[in-house]
Amino acid sequence: MQRYYVKPDYTVTTWELLKPYFEELKERKLNSSEELEKWLKDYSELGAVVGENMAWRYIRMTCDTTNTELRDRFNDFVQNIEPHMAPIANDLNVKLMASPYKDKLTKTGYDIYLRGIKNSIDLFREENIPLNTQLQELEQQFGEINGAQSIEHEGEKITLQKASVYLKDLDRTVRETVYKKVQKRRAEDEGALNDLFTKLINLRHQVSLNAGFKNYRDYKHQSLARFDYSVQDCLNFHEAVKLHAVPLINEHDKRRKEKLKLADYRPWDTSVDEEGLPPLKPFANAQELIDRTIECFNKLDPFFGECIDTMQKLKRLDLDSRLGKAPGGYQYPLYETDVPFIFMNSVGLHRDLVTMVHEGGHAIHSFLDFDLELVDFKSPPSEVAELASMSMELMSMEHWDVFFKNEDELKRAKRQQLESVMDTLPWIAAIDRFQHWIYKNPDHTTEQRYEEWERIIEDFGSDEINYKGLEDNLRRRWQVQLHLFEVPFYYIEYGFAQLGAIAVWRNYKTNPKKAVENYKKALALGYTKSIPKIYEAAGVKFDFSPDYIKELMDFVKAEYEKI
Repeated sequence: MQRYYVKPDYTVTTWELLKPYFEELKERKLNSSEELEKWLKDYSELGAVVGENMAWRYIRMTCDTTNTELRDRFNDFVQNIEPHMAPIANDLNVKLMASPYKDKLTKTGYDIYLRGIKNSIDLFREENIPLNTQLQELEQQFGEINGAQSIEHEGEKITLQKASVYLKDLDRTVRETVYKKVQKRRAEDEGALNDLFTKLINLRHQVSLNAGFKNYRDYKHQSLARFDYSVQDCLNFHEAVKLHAVPLINEHDKRRKEKLKLADYRPWDTSVDEEGLPPLKPFANAQELIDRTIECFNKLDPFFGECIDTMQKLKRLDLDSRLGKAPGGYQYPLYETDVPFIFMNSVGLHRDLVTMVHEGGHAIHSFLDFDLELVDFKSPPSEVAELASMSMELMSMEHWDVFFKNEDELKRAKRQQLESVMDTLPWIAAIDRFQHWIYKNPDHTTEQRYEEWERIIEDFGSDEINYKGLEDNLRRRWQVQLHLFEVPFYYIEYGFAQLGAIAVWRNYKTNPKKAVENYKKALALGYTKSIPKIYEAAGVKFDFSPDYIKELMDFVKAEYEKI
């Protein structure tokens, strides 16, 4: 992006040097709709510059959590820049909404944008600025705790991500040994994670009280700008998943148990191949993963392959798992250079291929909406962002022959993907229901937290897995979910998007060309339309009713049985 407002050589270092830009925007006279549009573009450009600077601080910190200098640079932004930005950003929002010319902003997207600005003003409270700073500092501790976790196996110190490779080992003794080592290591941080979570809950509850809400659940629903569905819709989704998706998990695990010829199906048996075959290894190293992803995406649409190739050339990919690296995976949009970054912890397994195409879908989304006028237009809600990534998982599956030359391995990979789809919805519902309870009952004890989780996982977990003697592992299983600690309530969106993705894939199997055209058209909208309208552009419905969930799960089950 070419700079027109911010000086070309300017870099964000201190608030003192950044403040004049915000002050100028605050004081500038706006005497026409044209001047208001120019003001918005300048403000958006400033947001892109500041946002990308913050993004790189976060990316570099997560790539090496052991580097205190990188952590300090990120914390400097959180502690010394962001708190100063919040009040003046609110002043700018108020200035915009007070302008008589705002009603003349009739281009596509401004109605959605102004709706969001009004919502931000409604929620803004000066007293929440220091609380949000504290929250950001605490939230990063989850990555630090997990980044330090490792076990020793066969004389080698390995990350827990790499340890998961052994959970696919055909030797049941190896699987059990590694599973127990991993759980023992997780148990060492159980107290620290409980303490961290309690601190986060208390701070988040105070934020909600300051904003005039009874609880953080209701505050966050509005904060996430969920204009297109209600809290009750979320609760209805939980029940629909319990009714129509959980039975598929039990069927699946029962079949696995029988194929594995096990009288006692244990947690270390859930990842091994049911046919007694070694783990799928779709690539040998990160470069091969990149090359094959490009080839796969090219088969869907050459533009998709070009996106990943561009990221590779600009070194916007960090894919390998290593000690000291934060857990998980993400795609980070970079709004000034308009080429995003993908971070993940690859160890050469099939799930890494899925993570790559998932994050690749997010990246393609960033490329498709980069022409939009304002940064806020390029910031779609999660329900849309995850539609992009989860649809890519399923559409790309039709071309996974580039990863699996052997037909039987290809079928195994597809089966595993669809098993994951069936497993995903119950876990999403469980995590979301857990959060509803957590924040509606902020004064709960740690023991009550565990008791509620046990009730929830009984509703949404598999009846076939025997945790006898391992009950503590099941009780703390929620602690692996990054979203609970770092991005509260950002999880049910995956469920809604998964339903949309299944429908996109169903369309792709009927008419590939039209499905891809609709997918690109929807993603190019960014956040200039409502969520239902964007789903409609993709050729699917934004629907999570029991009947629709049953219809889509029946489709997945039928496709699974064809393989």
